[in-house]
Amino acid sequence: MPLAFATPPISTSTAHAFAASFTLSYVGSLYLSKSARLSFKSDPTADGRPGEERAKKSDERWRDDPDVIRARLFAAIASTVLSVGAVYWLVQSVIPESEVCHPSLAQANPWAALYTSFARLGFTLDFSRQSSLWIILPCLVIPVLYLGPLYVSWLCETLPTQRRWSVRSRLLPLFSTWIGVRNYVAGPITEEVVFRACMLAVYHMAGTSRGKLIFLTPLAFGVAHLHHAWDTYNRYGRTPSAARAAILTTLFQLTYTSLFGFHCAYLFLRTGSLLPPTVSHIFCNIMGFPQYSLHLRMFPTRRRIIQVAYVLGILGYGYTMRHWTRADDSLFWPAPGQAPRF
Repeated sequence: MPLAFATPPISTSTAHAFAASFTLSYVGSLYLSKSARLSFKSDPTADGRPGEERAKKSDERWRDDPDVIRARLFAAIASTVLSVGAVYWLVQSVIPESEVCHPSLAQANPWAALYTSFARLGFTLDFSRQSSLWIILPCLVIPVLYLGPLYVSWLCETLPTQRRWSVRSRLLPLFSTWIGVRNYVAGPITEEVVFRACMLAVYHMAGTSRGKLIFLTPLAFGVAHLHHAWDTYNRYGRTPSAARAAILTTLFQLTYTSLFGFHCAYLFLRTGSLLPPTVSHIFCNIMGFPQYSLHLRMFPTRRRIIQVAYVLGILGYGYTMRHWTRADDSLFWPAPGQAPRF
């Protein structure tokens, strides 16, 4: 069992300071290196119709350029490691000497702080006393929600083992390009470690209420995406329509990432593991935002079944979030009648 406290070992202001440093470090690291910074023409002109992305100039650096992605991945990974180290340092600083020292040799034992830090960061599969495989259940909550889009994918025969799916055409493009590595591997993992594990760990140690942990901490995750507005504004030509596109895209992204953050925060607290929110993040990035209207237009003769699948997905999501996510012993979600631990 990880070391826990009967009362919060740090103050809320300390948690705020750490959370701010996590966010600023992660976003700021993307702009520290010249090779990671974006570059646009000082007077870009929109060469397409209003609301459309313009053509990229040869001397510009956009976020999807391979060298920009590589530099930013290195920066994000370095920031993530620093954030994890900061949580370890914080945990080590609040553990009493009696817990850290060996009872006979009275020598410092770093494993107590390390194990406790890993547990608080969700680096564990201890979900059920019956078997570690039960951790698969909370990972399936998001696929249940996506029952409608998955049914449409089945109609399109693009699910694994179906006729239009193959490793070369469907799987390799996800992980064999720098954009794929960013969107489906490094991005989700580093974001969940920083904005879920590290953020929730410090606020939990400050005694923050469960409601605030679920509904307030993910706002930092949403705010961390606001810097994309400048990229959108430049790619669309710095026109009034480009400004509107940047504002609307950013507002949608802020809303979507915050709502998704609520889901991931709940999963993390209920399960005590970082695996379910990370799997959810990767799955949602692969599937994209559900295109309900498009799906109905694609298969008008299956309209009713598609609608039923979407509704069943929403109902199933509500059921599985309650019944598939409860860990036997989560540090963050005590069983009924059990005293809270910090």
